[in-house]
Amino acid sequence: MHAPPAIACAPRLELSALPGIPIVQPGDDVGLLVCEALARAAIEPRSGQDVIVVTSKIVSRAEDRFVDLSSVEPGAEARALAARTHKDARVIELILRESSEVSRVAEGVLIVRHKLGFISANAGVDESNTRSAAAGRGPWVLLLPRDPDGAARAIAGAVRARFGAAIGVVITDSHGRPFRLGTVGAAIGVAGLPALWDQRGARDLNGRVLEATITALADQVAAAADLVAGQADEGRPVVHVRGLSFPPSETASANDLLRPRDKDLYA
Repeated sequence: MHAPPAIACAPRLELSALPGIPIVQPGDDVGLLVCEALARAAIEPRSGQDVIVVTSKIVSRAEDRFVDLSSVEPGAEARALAARTHKDARVIELILRESSEVSRVAEGVLIVRHKLGFISANAGVDESNTRSAAAGRGPWVLLLPRDPDGAARAIAGAVRARFGAAIGVVITDSHGRPFRLGTVGAAIGVAGLPALWDQRGARDLNGRVLEATITALADQVAAAADLVAGQADEGRPVVHVRGLSFPPSETASANDLLRPRDKDLYA
């Protein structure tokens, strides 16, 4: 049995929304915005202790992942699924384009395997807090970032260049779960922070060796930060997390969190 990595639970964890993040526009540098917010809050990032959690929406906005639904022509499959789900056929068309396969179909929702690999509702196509009618024809929707891991690495790189600290970065989206109601924050992009914490080989209070304990560390951080960021009109898209202890990772990826298909009982 291997020895677990040097990651430690914190007896105290501090989460705070970074102030002054503007409404992000296409072409904005999210890494620069994060660095400016850290400086504004007088936070000096700490290597191996701090994580910056960023909602996927502002990354998507910076990447100009807006789609004007008036420009979308749904195909035959989208029209058929729209009749079954009672959703806009144009939205269904975008969901299909963003997905590799459809897992479940129900009233108002498609459960799909996103092209990024994870299972989610409606491929993360978001109709809330996108663009107002003043932005043009519309209505508008927002797609998930093209490469969330890459976006996380870019933000981590910007912080390291500015402050000299090797921090973790987690890009989050809201995901549902089989057999449970409600959404939670989940990591769809990770950099610097081990996505998984494999504790096999450690011992419990009675000295018994742990044989199956693997913690989704990045998802836990995402869920905690979601309580601060909010889901409606809070306007707090970036959260600073302090109190963890982890070895900075050069190979971290949200793909590490994906269950192998041959072991996925729900998809």
